[in-house]
Parts: sequence; structure tokens; C-alpha cells
Amino acid sequence: MSDQDVLLIDNPAPGVRRLTMNRPEKRNALNNPLRKAIFDAVTDSDRDPEVRVTILRGAGPSFCAGYDLSANNAVDQPYYTAQGIWPWSRQVVEGWFRMWDLAKPVIAQVHGYCLAGGSELATACDLVYVAEDAKIGYPPTRLMSPPDMQFHPWMMGMRRAMEMYLTGDAITGIEAAQDGFANRAFPADRLDEEVVKVAIRVAMTPSDLQQINKRSVHRAMEAMGMRDGLRAGTELQALAFCTESSLEYRKQFKRDGKSVSGLLSQRDAPFGDYRETGKTAADD
Repeated sequence: MSDQDVLLIDNPAPGVRRLTMNRPEKRNALNNPLRKAIFDAVTDSDRDPEVRVTILRGAGPSFCAGYDLSANNAVDQPYYTAQGIWPWSRQVVEGWFRMWDLAKPVIAQVHGYCLAGGSELATACDLVYVAEDAKIGYPPTRLMSPPDMQFHPWMMGMRRAMEMYLTGDAITGIEAAQDGFANRAFPADRLDEEVVKVAIRVAMTPSDLQQINKRSVHRAMEAMGMRDGLRAGTELQALAFCTESSLEYRKQFKRDGKSVSGLLSQRDAPFGDYRETGKTAADD
């Protein structure tokens, strides 16, 4: 698959651009070619006078299962980030702020798994609509680190954020809407239709005014410290990668020759969720 094929682009209604992440065999895990394609496409939408709003969704069974741990994400990053101790979290948070700072609205359409970096991607969008049975979570808190983009306290409040960080458990789409991560949840078979309906309503407002409407909300969040808080969180994420537990777990990705799938199972098997849901010892 070429880099061009990792993101499909169509226009489902006047003024509406739709981007479909197209790595279904990887549950649309974010490698650098896909990240670059997304940033290029949303920038093109922002520049295109015919586009007023962009929808971002995923092909296959999931929206996005997170960053692609099988890829070398230190190579061919889509933009430069100042270096230092573990700059990856700064790299990705800078990318999400690139989306945050666009003039035109971006809508995340979430179904299936929306995990780790996938949940960061959805958060970087202005509106989030989810399938009722979607699964949103950050399981890397169990053996690696807290999130790169630590949006949970800002979007969901202290108690829910604390529970998600300390357990790594996922919430459903219905819970995500109740807790403030998403705007609304719809039955999965209606999600496409309902998101396009919202996009058409958003597109009714001219972009020169809509960009001010969008920035008004962002400025309020930034006045409360959200941007500074998210940037500060990247340093805590980098610090977590220096802990003995995280180092020991991550060494296995190279040392033991285990597949990424096996290491994720190692992480989640004690909890009996994500890829381990419903599995018994006989399944291993």
C-alpha cells in the first residue's frame, strides 16, 4: 500500500470533506505516513475555499487503535520537533495542536476501538461523535506511561481521568458522551448518516465567521491553562518511560523478539479486556 492509499478522501455533501484512515488490517494504527497524510489533508481542507468542515473516520472495524508500535516512529516524522529526553510525546502533541489551531472545524467519527494515540487524535478534533458500542481507553498506562496528550482531566474531570489512568480500562461510546469526551453517541449503523447531518449543519455557517466561533471556545480553554497543561504532560510521559517497570516492559519489543500483539496480550491478559476479552487459557 502506498502512502497515498493510507488515507481516502471524498466529499459526501457540499462544503464537507471526509477523510478515511485506511489501514484496517492494523486497526488504523498511526505510523508516520498516516500521520503525515492526515496533517496534509486537514491543511488542504483549511486552505480550500470549497471546504467548510472535515470529517475524520477509520476504515474497517475500528477508528484507531493507537500509535503503530511495530513501526520505527523516530524515522521520517512529518515535521521537526526540538530534541531532548524522549521527544516523542512532544512530537505528537505538537501535531495535535496543529489540528487544534486550524481555522475550520474537524469532526471525529469514532467506532470500534479508539485507544491511546487514537483517542488523542479524536480529542484534537473539534467535535466527536461515537458509536454507542465504541471502546475508548488508554491501556498503555498499565505498563508504559500515562498519555502523551493528557486530555482526560480537561475533558472528563478529575475522578474519571484518575480511574482511566489507574486502571487503563476502556469506556463505551455511551459513557464517553456522558463523561464529556464525545458530543453524542449513536447506534453504530447510523453513525455515518448522523455525522454527515451534523457536518452539513456546521457547513451552513460561513468559514470566516466559523473560525472565530471555534477560536472563542479554544481561547476559553487556553485561558484556563489547557494548552500549558497538555504541554507539561509531555514531560511526565517522558519521565514515566525512565521508570524501571516501563523500561523492562519495552525492552522486550527488541530483546525477546515477541510480536507486538503478544506484548499487548501480556499487558492486558491480567485485566481480561481489549484483545483478551473472553479468552481462556486454552485460547493462548
